[in-house]
Amino acid sequence: MKTEPFSRCSLLITALFFFTVFPAGSSAMSIQHWLAQTVYVPVYSHIYADSRFKNKPFQLTAIVSIRNTDLNNSLTLEKVDYYDSDGKLLIHYLNNVITIGPLASTRYIVPEEDTLGGSGAKFLVSWSSKTGISEPIIEGVMIGTKMQQGISFVTNSQVLSGTLEP
Repeated sequence: MKTEPFSRCSLLITALFFFTVFPAGSSAMSIQHWLAQTVYVPVYSHIYADSRFKNKPFQLTAIVSIRNTDLNNSLTLEKVDYYDSDGKLLIHYLNNVITIGPLASTRYIVPEEDTLGGSGAKFLVSWSSKTGISEPIIEGVMIGTKMQQGISFVTNSQVLSGTLEP
């Protein structure tokens, strides 16, 4: 019986902790809905993979993958621009806006032979939606093969600016 007050105290502390961390009426995960974003996507036209080759660049194909994660609404791609390591604009990939439907995706490819971007290349991607949508997944995917060696990796994008649904 001497442990009973301790048990009640422990139960009370556990309950207070639980309701503080998980307040009643809230969900554990809240999804933000966006109306627009401008996103920075790092990509690499080459990397330096092996010092045996005296820092000779290992050329890569760079792919920007844009995936609409919303189940019901489209997004409109307004800009997909490719910049080099110095921040100089190299290519406007879009002449007109394009629509990406719910759960649809698209990609833009910088071929392995294209060395203009350099190891600090990047894309700026701007998109909008008439209604708030779940945040798209925008990634850089790099792949290269040479002399029976293959390298592949993914980079994450960074939102530079955006508008959340009110």
